[in-house]
Amino acid sequence: MTQTSFDVERIRKDFPVLSRELPGGRPLVYLDSGNSSQKPTQVIETMREHLALHYSNVGRAMHALGAESTEAYESARDKIAAFVGAPSRDEVVFTKNASEALNLVAYSFGNPANTDDRFRLGPGDEIVISEMEHHSNIVPWQLLAQRTGATLRWFGVTDEGRLDLSGLDDLVTERTKIISIAHQSNVLGTVNPVADVLARARQAGALVMLDASQSVPHHPVDVAALGVDFVAFTGHKMVGPSGIGVLWGRGELLEAMPPFLGGGEMIEAVWMDRSTYAPIPHKFEAGTPPIVEAIGLGAAVDYLSGVGMAAVEAHERELAAYGLDALRELPGLRLIGPDSLEMRGGTLAFTLDGIHPHDVGQILDDAFGVAVRVGHHCARPLHLRFGIPATTRASFYLYNTTGEIDALVRGLHHVQKVFA
Repeated sequence: MTQTSFDVERIRKDFPVLSRELPGGRPLVYLDSGNSSQKPTQVIETMREHLALHYSNVGRAMHALGAESTEAYESARDKIAAFVGAPSRDEVVFTKNASEALNLVAYSFGNPANTDDRFRLGPGDEIVISEMEHHSNIVPWQLLAQRTGATLRWFGVTDEGRLDLSGLDDLVTERTKIISIAHQSNVLGTVNPVADVLARARQAGALVMLDASQSVPHHPVDVAALGVDFVAFTGHKMVGPSGIGVLWGRGELLEAMPPFLGGGEMIEAVWMDRSTYAPIPHKFEAGTPPIVEAIGLGAAVDYLSGVGMAAVEAHERELAAYGLDALRELPGLRLIGPDSLEMRGGTLAFTLDGIHPHDVGQILDDAFGVAVRVGHHCARPLHLRFGIPATTRASFYLYNTTGEIDALVRGLHHVQKVFA
């Protein structure tokens, strides 16, 4: 398969780590972007420059550095709001990662400080997730159920790795208060049918949240067009730094929610016996925020916007098609997830008969410099559903090439020979 007009070789030059050699002279083949992406020079230099020349705390100082730092921080919020189609910049809340964003929303349900009926939760009420979720979209809801006495329910997953909607009407009922599912699975690569779930949620009067950590970096995402209530994603998977994530929420819902953390900057006024809170989004950003990380995420959004998310998506679709074809030639390989391009991204998880994924990953790295992920990828219930302890996962991004997929396949053939 030939590359399109997408200039992957030019893009690769923006990522310094991709040109390094591993010990023994092995070139790096990085196929682990589903875990964390690499960073372009443009992001690295933006963060370095801010630390070197502009750094100060935000929103607190009247001096020049304080003004420059605040402007850069808030400018990053503007960029991110535009990137995901947020109707208002005030609906973009900075968190330290997607996990914190998910926990923030879960904290609001059943919280006595929240008097809005939409967030009231107790025995008889239900929370709906799915069997394919990352632990970050399971554990907060388990904790919520434990706190409130609500019941946690979930969508199953079909043998093909799709969300099982066969019991949708029975699963999502008038007892359902919130549904929280992955937009795209971090293991299966499956892109979930949000519109179908949302339509049923609206009939039942439930709110809907998406864990978009695996979709925002790889596809054009417009939160207003999706029509859901909350979206969480994280910077380190979208060529940005770690330590910065985003919660987008509908403004009226964020305004109704109590603060998640208390401290400086999230207040309007404080007395010894009570406090009032700042308007959104600052109500949810207690203390000194991840300033340079937010600015770095703004630079990452600039970079991805410059490439074009439609182009990123098309390139990854090519890689997924090439990878699916290439893996089919390996005897004893079992793909976990959809075997077609329909509603799926560039993440391929698999097992090899008789070989533990940890051995696969170690040999690929030691002998070929191929970096893949092995384990349950923080999605243990999904692996239990398929009757396996772990998988090997290759995940592609805008800087990967078909040649790197060829290297992966050569390495897998070698692994099979070692264990023959």
